[in-house]
Amino acid sequence: MTACLAIDVGGTKIAAALVTLNGKETKIEQRVQIHTPQNPSVDALDSALIEILTKFKGQFDRVSVASTGIIQNGILTALNPKNLGNLAFFPLEKSIVKHTGKPVTLLNDAQAAGCAEFLRQDDIDNFAFITVSTGVGGGIILNRKLFTGTNGIAGHIGHSLADPNGELCGCGRVGCVEAVAAGRAIARDAAKWDDPCDPPEVFNRFRAGDKQAVELVDKSAKAIANLIANLKIGFDIQRIALGGSVGLAEGYRERVEYFLSTMPEIYRPEVVPAYYAQDAGLIGAAWWADNQY
Repeated sequence: MTACLAIDVGGTKIAAALVTLNGKETKIEQRVQIHTPQNPSVDALDSALIEILTKFKGQFDRVSVASTGIIQNGILTALNPKNLGNLAFFPLEKSIVKHTGKPVTLLNDAQAAGCAEFLRQDDIDNFAFITVSTGVGGGIILNRKLFTGTNGIAGHIGHSLADPNGELCGCGRVGCVEAVAAGRAIARDAAKWDDPCDPPEVFNRFRAGDKQAVELVDKSAKAIANLIANLKIGFDIQRIALGGSVGLAEGYRERVEYFLSTMPEIYRPEVVPAYYAQDAGLIGAAWWADNQY
């Protein structure tokens, strides 16, 4: 069995590894990680990808890339350009193809993570993965198949509405879930405090019972709970895996579940912590290379 070079392009890091899959068994070898160029040019991101490909030269038979943003016809775009350092148009497929003669597959990173997490689900047909991190994204599995939509945008659930009177989102819409619940939103609000701090410290204060921090974390958790309820009633999602640096922060999922518990039962799917953490995008990308529909 030959390995797939899986690459996960995020807003702050680019990870890569040789991944082999055998059912639920995954083998991840030679994992490397570099910083995503900040405020990158096309040339800067292209150079970063060359660096990755060079490290694995001669060791793979195909490449599969999971990336933040939207993949359309091999082009990487973004609803919220800030998540790509304001790079809103990048010829991702062309950039990789010109440096390797191997087959290339592409998909959104949260969609890829959704695929990885679904590998662990034997008993359900409809599943969703939600990442709450710098932004908010997701992957939706319907009837045991990844739902990407015609234009690749399916799963961009962070840009559904949370508060019509809320903050302007980077996508240009007012009150998106991402603008309310994401790590960037938490950082924005905490920066306005008399004693400002970064998101990790917000969660330290939240766990210590600080009123201001509890209110801010609850603001995020309530938006995610409502997003989960919408997915349940809209797609009959049976189980949701919650991931990302915010989603997996100690105590956060319990607050999401608390807000779900105040809703009628029909709105409450099972919520579990994401299993694969930082490797989900890599595993899902490798799976997608073998299982595109």
